[in-house]
Amino acid sequence: MAVTVETLEKLERKITLTLPVDTIKNEVDARLKRLARTVKMDGFRPGKVPMSVVAQRYGYSVQYEVMNDKVGEAFSQAANEAKLRVAGQPRITEKEGAPEGELAFDAIFEVFPEVKITDLASAEIERVTATVDAAAIDRTIEILRKQRRTFAQRAMGEPAADGDRVTVDFEGKIDGEPFAGGKADDYQFLVGDGQMLKEFEEAVRGMKVGESRTFPLSFPADYHGKDVAGKQADFMVTLKKLEAAHLPEVNEQLVKSLGLAEGSVDALRADIQKNLDREVKHRLQARNKQAVMDALVSKAELDLPKASVAAEVDRMVEGARADLKQRGIKDADKAPIPAELFTAQAERRVRLGLVVAELVRANNLTAKPEQLKAHVEEMASSYEKPEDVVRWYYGDNRRMAEVEAVVIENNVTEFVLAQAKITDKTLGFDELMGQQGA
Repeated sequence: MAVTVETLEKLERKITLTLPVDTIKNEVDARLKRLARTVKMDGFRPGKVPMSVVAQRYGYSVQYEVMNDKVGEAFSQAANEAKLRVAGQPRITEKEGAPEGELAFDAIFEVFPEVKITDLASAEIERVTATVDAAAIDRTIEILRKQRRTFAQRAMGEPAADGDRVTVDFEGKIDGEPFAGGKADDYQFLVGDGQMLKEFEEAVRGMKVGESRTFPLSFPADYHGKDVAGKQADFMVTLKKLEAAHLPEVNEQLVKSLGLAEGSVDALRADIQKNLDREVKHRLQARNKQAVMDALVSKAELDLPKASVAAEVDRMVEGARADLKQRGIKDADKAPIPAELFTAQAERRVRLGLVVAELVRANNLTAKPEQLKAHVEEMASSYEKPEDVVRWYYGDNRRMAEVEAVVIENNVTEFVLAQAKITDKTLGFDELMGQQGA
């Protein structure tokens, strides 16, 4: 086999492969002979089908398979000998003008790029910190109390106020005509909870049982009901039942109802602190990791393999289809999803993946067994039986691969933070918890 390697453009390369015709012919003959021993055909006993008949029926497909296999083997061998890191699948075409007794092929493909990461010491990164304060614990306890609130009917004549549960009948009309979803009987909601549009809540607030009220309501332009979005309706609402909320006292009874064996309020606060500390840690890691990855992208110089970007776009399109299917969208697998919607995001993912891989390779940032163990045990610690969760992770290579990816990203984050120019910023607990994608 003779091999030549040619650089076409940036990451694109071409290898010319030549294979002896006899190599192909001998392998085709060998496969047809093996096939003849097992093939079944009408009019012949198994193993007694003449070679000429087998060749006539299966010769083309066997020839195709052998060509694919042999050219693929030749390409892999050539790429390995040339120490090429191939990105994606090669485009292989037969080449004319080969010497007699040989077949020639051109294989055009891309290689992974050389990744240059400029001086990380000049990268400016904002690192955020946050702590769980007593106020955050108090607010969490209030949420727990609200989740366990009870309701008792108010005395006749009392007005509806924030926190009350109301039961109403209502009907809305647009231009005098009823519309889908605009009418309900015995509908319950909590006043001031944001479940209903602001104008609806304002109309009900202050009403008494048996009272009816009419009011205009403007649906927002981005309202989920597209038929009424941006339109104005006239509503009539009647208050049928009014109930006041009662929140349980913060005492031993509440603590035990939450499943804590030690029924003290101090134990409850300590448990909440532990859970919030864990959540804060994860959100800070995510926020700081994102800042590091942004810095890496800005400091990296590399060409992107088109094949890798295309493969990532395909994965993202399939992910979008799977999401539509999960939502119950009909014919989700046929939904027109333009690939260009994902191109920029796919390019960033590929770029980041290559940069992180180079940083890991150059600085030995691979996940150590003790790091994997510590990460799994930390995730398992919030469950009732941590040892079962640990076994669950270690019992599946794919789950452990996901853990390994997270640990490597954490290693990269710590490495870059140790190199870069860091500005520390303290966030309030609510500010951190309100951020999306954390």
